[in-house]
Amino acid sequence: MGPDADRPVGTRRDAIRYAGAVAGAGLLAGCSGREAASSGDGSDGGNGSADAGAGEGDSTNGDADSDSYTAAMAPVGEVSFDAVPEDVMVYSLLYADLAVALGHGDAVNSLGFDADAGGNTLDAYYAALDGVSFDREGLTQLNAGSGGGISVDRELLYELDSDLHLADPALFASFDGWDEDDVAEIRDRVGPWFGNVYSRRHAEPPEPYRDRYEYYALPEIGERVAAAFREEERFAALDAVREDLVETIRSDLPPESERPTVAALIYMDGTYYPSRTDEPGFANAHVRPFEVPDAFAAEEVTYETAYDHEQLLEVDPDVIFHQYGIASYYDVGAIREELSNHPVAGKLAAIANDRFYPSGDPVQGPIMNLFQLEMTAKQLFPDRFGEWPGYEYGDDYPEIPADERLFDRDEVTSIVAGGAE
Repeated sequence: MGPDADRPVGTRRDAIRYAGAVAGAGLLAGCSGREAASSGDGSDGGNGSADAGAGEGDSTNGDADSDSYTAAMAPVGEVSFDAVPEDVMVYSLLYADLAVALGHGDAVNSLGFDADAGGNTLDAYYAALDGVSFDREGLTQLNAGSGGGISVDRELLYELDSDLHLADPALFASFDGWDEDDVAEIRDRVGPWFGNVYSRRHAEPPEPYRDRYEYYALPEIGERVAAAFREEERFAALDAVREDLVETIRSDLPPESERPTVAALIYMDGTYYPSRTDEPGFANAHVRPFEVPDAFAAEEVTYETAYDHEQLLEVDPDVIFHQYGIASYYDVGAIREELSNHPVAGKLAAIANDRFYPSGDPVQGPIMNLFQLEMTAKQLFPDRFGEWPGYEYGDDYPEIPADERLFDRDEVTSIVAGGAE
């Protein structure tokens, strides 16, 4: 246990209690998480089943005799709340964007990486939504790792003293210096975990969590987080916008034979790092509805896969999407110029035909996803969905003429502000 293990109980944390801390023991946490003893088995509150977060379409339950309610998500299982969380640790942009979408962005106290870098990305999308914003001033940066490692100091989580850790406990158990016992300690002595991130690419979580893990689509994650904030109606209204947008896209796609091959990748220092777009996971939620052929479909692509210029030219995709290209880490315009002047890369069809585009963030929340779907539609099929107006590094999401927008900005703004019926 950390040095704060004997801190007195009595803060607002005590209003958020964890249900099912001991799998299969029939114990409901009638006391606060800090008062509950650790089970000692590394459990993070799951019920030992992969269905722990399924919810059978109902991820929240009220109590007629109190204001308590529950929300469920694998791998943590069911969490019981006596109050809506007001101070929330967030690791990824997915959950920061969700918090904003649900009207609780001001509850976020942290981000996994540089808050300015992540905040810039959110700002770039939110600029098109009058009154929607994410205040990143004063946010704590959780990851202090370097050289490719990820390191989060457990004492930092004690200092943040969050009502809720809106992050995947399985992810934290994989970090340097962490294991499932450390995750359970934070759950029991600070506050519960509630997150699922291995659904991003259906990757395999650490072994202690595999039996109770479940993979969710982006809307399913949103439904569960909405239940934790008691914002189910607001999320349902927002997701209806997404459903309408996807239907707009699918109803106007060209025949399969006329769809370009697409490659998603990152370029750094003469090397391309590819990702598959035809595999499951919410990382591809902005590309999947277009049902375009993946240029890397015949390739064995892992996180370690890297191509040089000659290898990518052998694949030669019609369209290249450079990930993290909107107000993020990569100046896609400068990269495109570099490649166009390269004797080999300049021969790529995507470069020669000016179809090398900045693309979105794979760790996307629901608002990000709307803009990234619209952006992808215009980049892939400008004759059907309107021209992509271009983008310069660091700018906001480009202004789209009102008659060429694929979703209603005012409707989204109203939903986020709480004005949806």
